[in-house]
Amino acid sequence: MTNEDPAVFSRGLIRAADRGVLATEMADGSGPYASLVMIALDLAAQPVLLISTLADHTRNAMADDRVSLLIDGTAGLEEPLTGPRLSLQGRLAKTEDPRLRDRYLRRHPSAEMYAGFGDFAFYRMSVARAHLVAGFGRIHWLDGEKVVDGPALELALADQEADVVEHMNDDHGDAVDLYATALLDAEGGGWRLTGVDPEGADLRRGGIVLRLPFDKRVDDAEAARVELVRLVKRARRRQADA
Repeated sequence: MTNEDPAVFSRGLIRAADRGVLATEMADGSGPYASLVMIALDLAAQPVLLISTLADHTRNAMADDRVSLLIDGTAGLEEPLTGPRLSLQGRLAKTEDPRLRDRYLRRHPSAEMYAGFGDFAFYRMSVARAHLVAGFGRIHWLDGEKVVDGPALELALADQEADVVEHMNDDHGDAVDLYATALLDAEGGGWRLTGVDPEGADLRRGGIVLRLPFDKRVDDAEAARVELVRLVKRARRRQADA
């Protein structure tokens, strides 16, 4: 983080994450409890979880929906405390939005096997506040409305995203691989697009996830197509120059 707006930087951290540490208050009143959870996001960058009522964190959240979620952006750093991490505060509520189910299962395809179990449900976290630590001396408390991209939920892209992702994976798999290898310094083929939001696209291969930022905000499928075409042209130029 240099001079980037802390709220924009924080949203980028959330969008790049596929997991976090969820903190809840034990339902029996015995104190706080933290657990690892896998996350996806809605288009506004609000976390979406698939959790079971058999899990302590779910029972805790059902008794007290106030939760905190830690996003760790320090992976791979020799000195982790110089890297960014973000603590979100908010409330967790069950959601039956099919678009959020689809977003989650594209990001975590192995979850398909238990997503239909009766004890599992999808929950979305509404973010009220965020605490960003982006290295020594770079610490900010932020209002959730500044971090979350609220207008994104009303965009045409919300209903068109699945078609964009399917089209790219089925018809332009070579382009998706180029995003990963030429623009994001990843290796190998077989990358899949898992999501497109106003600020970028998400890729996955096996247990590795990548974030591809857009230069321009996109509001609908056509704008996303233009940006994806522009990025693949950039990737091809970079590949040719290598």
